Amino acid sequence: MTPMPDPRVIVALDFAHPARALALMDRLDPATCALKVGKELFVVAGPEPVRWMVERGFRVFLDLKFHDIPNTVAQACAAATRLGVWMLNVHATGGRAMLNAARDAVAAAAAERGRPRPLLVAVTVLTSLGDADLRDIGVAGTAAQHALALARLTADCGLDGVVCSAVEAPALRAALGPAFKLVTPGIRPAGSSRDDQSRVITPEAAVANGADYLVIGRPITQAPDPLAALHAINASLSHLPGATA
Repeated sequence: MTPMPDPRVIVALDFAHPARALALMDRLDPATCALKVGKELFVVAGPEPVRWMVERGFRVFLDLKFHDIPNTVAQACAAATRLGVWMLNVHATGGRAMLNAARDAVAAAAAERGRPRPLLVAVTVLTSLGDADLRDIGVAGTAAQHALALARLTADCGLDGVVCSAVEAPALRAALGPAFKLVTPGIRPAGSSRDDQSRVITPEAAVANGADYLVIGRPITQAPDPLAALHAINASLSHLPGATA
């Protein structure tokens, strides 16, 4: 069996109208990108668009950032696994018991269906937050320090990786090794708007810093030619180690 492509770029389909998301999906190739479905699209359209993307052969990152009591998160993670997603996430700040419950639920649900287990990653510090924002919510350390502490907890609980800023990726890669997945939002090609992101970096710098997967939304989805924008980003990464597109 030919292995599925493992593109580095995850296109964030953050649309309020599912028709727009699916129209862009129809123009994309699973060999050149994965797709991210977040809260906005999922709340508007439910799980059906996710199923359609999976059927089309896309690797789908279900970005719902579950954060609740352990049993609730476990049931949500099991349901997401049954959708056939490639990756899903929880908030690391949910704590050890919640992370362990999520891990076990994903493994059990995948085994029930006879499917490979999806990647389970935990959000460390949102890329919209800076040091001052963390002080406002009672976190004494810097964003970098807090992200590293949460990443260590995530690894200790046996999850596959974290969602983190690419700015913090070198420290996390050094601390947690090459197998631990680093998924980085806040990616902006040179010359792009920062939008509502606080800690941003270019695609090339993110990969050089140790990122495995780059979540990129508006620089692609709001570009005059989204396919050309995606191609340019993939081309900028093609000379880097491990490139697949």
